[in-house]
Amino acid sequence: MQMPVTAVLLALGIALLVTPLVRKCAFKCGAIDCPDMRKVHKEPMPRIGGLAIYLSFVATVCLTQNINLQVAGLIFGGSLIVLLGFVDDKWGVSPRVKLAGQLLAAFAVVPFDLQVKFLTNPFSSDEITLGLLSIPVTVLWIVSVTNAVNLIDGLDGLAGGTSFIALLTLAAVVGVEITRNGASSGQVGAVVLALILAGAVFGFLRYNFYPARIFLGDSGSMYLGFSVAVLSIMGLAKGATFISVIIPVVILGIPLLDTIFAIIRRYNGHKPIFQPDKEHLHHKLMEMGLSHRQAVLCIYAVNVVLGLSAIVLTMITAKQAVIFLAALSTIILIAANKVGITGAARQASLLTRSKKQQRASRM
Repeated sequence: MQMPVTAVLLALGIALLVTPLVRKCAFKCGAIDCPDMRKVHKEPMPRIGGLAIYLSFVATVCLTQNINLQVAGLIFGGSLIVLLGFVDDKWGVSPRVKLAGQLLAAFAVVPFDLQVKFLTNPFSSDEITLGLLSIPVTVLWIVSVTNAVNLIDGLDGLAGGTSFIALLTLAAVVGVEITRNGASSGQVGAVVLALILAGAVFGFLRYNFYPARIFLGDSGSMYLGFSVAVLSIMGLAKGATFISVIIPVVILGIPLLDTIFAIIRRYNGHKPIFQPDKEHLHHKLMEMGLSHRQAVLCIYAVNVVLGLSAIVLTMITAKQAVIFLAALSTIILIAANKVGITGAARQASLLTRSKKQQRASRM
């Protein structure tokens, strides 16, 4: 498999050229993110940066790659997501409308042969054909990853850098699978497309890393999440073993876990699931005294560790992988609780305070 160096450099170059133009367009059309109590930035910022990544990626793919059925599905579904994100960045949409749009985009890729079709038992080679469940499993995966990357987009360069690391890891993992088991056209395509998208993201990060001059916006964070989810299906999970399904989860460990903890935290706190808060990982790291840049780099480092863990999973047996995942999950849960993103410490504090108040009222 030849590395698509020319295509990657082309995507990077287009992103470097297009992003300043998109920035000017954002100011002209009023797609501006104004600061508030929950946000970190202090000045109005243009927020349709995802359009620059989308244009760079699609232009490069159309100029350098053969557009087969799956590639067409990725472009079509991604176009729907970018359109939804642009509308949200410009005018704002409700969480329900946003979810409906994400579901539509996820369902839209299914006819393009982008589905998780079967799984295998980690302790045997028996395959479980999903049948009619293939579509809901596929849609659930795509929507989950789309929202996970969208929710982690809270600091300059965070979602973009996380996606960049995930794309490189995905390409590496699929490359290892190809080397060990032989290549399929879908897997080779996933590697090439992941690297091209990584090139576009890297070019955009020139303007998005702290201090940012343009934000990804929902058009960007949702597009990156959507694209990583679909590429993982194309490269790993279309005919997936147990480990192949877990690998994308490990690659996207930070955004997925941050999303899960946010849902649990808000549910336990009797708050709406879609209500934003300042309890995400990046908020907690800054509360601990890290600067904006340090918090982003810290999360980058964790993403790299998880990426390397995903590569290790491709090189060990299924039973060893289960033990490895159990140990990794334990470490992550302990660290998450220590940082405070699970909300467990806060709930315990509130419970202790409530008991003290009850004792005081009885005296």
